[in-house]
Amino acid sequence: MNAAKRHEIFSRLRAANPSPKTELEYTTPFELLISVLLSAQATDVGVNKATRRLYPVANTPQAMLDLGLDELTDYIKTIGLYKTKARNVLATCRILVDKHGGEVPRTREELVELPGVGRKTANVVLNTAFGEIAMAVDTHIFRVSNRTGIAPGKNVDVVEEKLMKFVPKEFLLDAHHWLILHGRYTCTARKPQCWNCIIADLCEYKSKTAIPDGV
Repeated sequence: MNAAKRHEIFSRLRAANPSPKTELEYTTPFELLISVLLSAQATDVGVNKATRRLYPVANTPQAMLDLGLDELTDYIKTIGLYKTKARNVLATCRILVDKHGGEVPRTREELVELPGVGRKTANVVLNTAFGEIAMAVDTHIFRVSNRTGIAPGKNVDVVEEKLMKFVPKEFLLDAHHWLILHGRYTCTARKPQCWNCIIADLCEYKSKTAIPDGV
């Protein structure tokens, strides 16, 4: 895919959604960090349902530690892998209190040292909470990048590197959100809605799906 096509793709995505936001509900960097940690192999909708009950009770590292493992587990038990996530949340909170004064660190190196926090989670926090240019490649972004030809790669690291290199600078800050939302609602995994896609004419996917009968 050439640079002109990429520029037009992101121009259209921006025109359709000028101020894209994460669908996770949060009010502080700490809440976002915990929500992203909880969202692994879970939906944003499911995480939000749990955190709407959790955050009014505990939305700081110390408050989460005071809650304890059993009570925290009870709040997030509707989320997949909740037992492991509860342990990781508390271990992360302990490090935040002991090492960072209860604040979420603002470097990728420090973020990935937190239990349950990988590069993708760190990039989400850096981008969404702190407004830094970072590309968190999840399954949606990986699929859209490969399927469209925007930034094809065999693994998430290659795709991240290519997106950072090829996405025009004016779109880099919000590109992560546009690609996730496009993959979640239009360029879906099993059957992309090519007939309802604003970038279909620019996309290099060869097996575009036809409009279903009755639509």
